[in-house]
Amino acid sequence: SADLTAGQLNAIIKKLGGYEAALKFLRGELSVSEPTRNWREEDGVIYFEVNSDGTTGEEWIARLEGKGFRVGDYAKSVLRSADFKPTTGITTEVAVLEGMLFEDHERITKNIRKVAADRKMETPNAEIACLIRELFTDKEIKAMGLIWIVAMHEPIKDSDGVPSLLCARRGDDGRWLSAYYDEPGGRWNREYGFAFAVSQVGTQQ
Repeated sequence: SADLTAGQLNAIIKKLGGYEAALKFLRGELSVSEPTRNWREEDGVIYFEVNSDGTTGEEWIARLEGKGFRVGDYAKSVLRSADFKPTTGITTEVAVLEGMLFEDHERITKNIRKVAADRKMETPNAEIACLIRELFTDKEIKAMGLIWIVAMHEPIKDSDGVPSLLCARRGDDGRWLSAYYDEPGGRWNREYGFAFAVSQVGTQQ
């Protein structure tokens, strides 16, 4: 404690819940544990699993909005496309390449896909964007150091006929599932993450 300032010690007491709670901690009546999280980070890549359950695009709109998420108009048009094809009973290990892995001039779509392919990562099903959005709070996405998680699925045309990718994004105006155009030479922000599939197991129905 010699290296801690009085302010830091006071902050610890506040985190424990105040003076009485601090005394309980000292008496062994109160324990402190690290919060568990359902993702891990290794060398600029975030890993976790998602499980598909056959939810259709239209059902995803109702499911997410029913839980307080916001679904953008273009995302809705992608979800309603015949090219959005849900699966059932598939567990996907997802790898998210953090934007920080790339120099600014290299953080373009075609290069990100090439790096993923070199790492033996696969193109995911578009539904993983919905599963990611539902799985993580904005606080958790922030803890990853990210603002957007872009699902790098095969692009699906939105209502304007533009090939688009579904993205889970956090913002001051809500927890969003959005769509962003897929352009091979498109440049991305450093605080974006790019989701690919590492492996898939299960029986598709």
